[in-house]
Amino acid sequence: MIKQSNERPTSPVIHTGFPAEGPTLGEVGEHEVIRAIVDAAPSTFNGDDAAVLTPAVPNSRVVVTTDMLVEGRHFTSDLTTPFDVGRKAVVQNFADIEAMGARPIAAVLAFSAPPELPLDVVRQLAAGIQSKVSEYSSELVGGDVTSGPGLVLSISAVGSLGGSLPALELRRAKPGQRVVAHGRIGYSAAGLALLQSGRDIPEKLHPLAHAYQTPDVTPGRGMIARAAGATAMTDNSDGLIHDIGTVASRSNVLIDLDAAALAPDELQVAAGELLGVDPWQWVLSGGEDHTLLGTIEGSAPVGFRTIGSVRKGAGVLVGGQAPAYTGGWESFS
Repeated sequence: MIKQSNERPTSPVIHTGFPAEGPTLGEVGEHEVIRAIVDAAPSTFNGDDAAVLTPAVPNSRVVVTTDMLVEGRHFTSDLTTPFDVGRKAVVQNFADIEAMGARPIAAVLAFSAPPELPLDVVRQLAAGIQSKVSEYSSELVGGDVTSGPGLVLSISAVGSLGGSLPALELRRAKPGQRVVAHGRIGYSAAGLALLQSGRDIPEKLHPLAHAYQTPDVTPGRGMIARAAGATAMTDNSDGLIHDIGTVASRSNVLIDLDAAALAPDELQVAAGELLGVDPWQWVLSGGEDHTLLGTIEGSAPVGFRTIGSVRKGAGVLVGGQAPAYTGGWESFS
């Protein structure tokens, strides 16, 4: 069922695949596919060859990013729903806008799918996109559709960076600063492991599975951090050590993460015991939480917590020691 609201659908944690009933894309044609997307994610900016956006605030700069979700590579129909895939596609792009200290204002969708895909799948994908962009007071303002061998979503996000403060660039971490985080770390990886295990997932561990299926970033936290004096920021998309290591490398500093602040919580420990996996692996090398990771000289901004410190040197440590796990997502591995 399509839910065109901000509420997450109350579907089971383990899904049985995308629905196969109803007309297919090949049967209805391109115009009906576009109509289905626009109906599910309406926008007054959508309809011309390109969207014309008004700057959100004076003295603002435009921030742009793009990311893709490829079926079989980034998601599978047996572990998620089309609605959640749509939400996830928005989050992974809007998190990059937030990580610059900017506000997401619009999204554009490029969509490729085989002709035999049911049109209802597209409706649900678009409804998921709409539910997430609306949480940011943003809109899906256009895009493109085409036929292809598999389901691929590519979203380009546009953001507004207001005021004269610098963007939160990877190269701007400085010795003496603290490392701060907003959001959970290692939940998405734990959830994926649970879903892939084929086991019945205990109800208390459902939040881990949901964290993989539809990760979340609180709107506006990047702007709050920038206003509070943060200098560098990224999001945990490829793995904590991988992503914070990029900050350390670009800034030519050593980042020492606090082991106590990162210790797996009760749910992660329980999942690790169930699957026979060290939950630290999910914390240090799991990705797709899209947790905001930044550096700041003063106190942690509202909604953030301190997870480490920045010092002179190079690389990343955990509690003064080399990390037990250093893996992460690699696009061509």
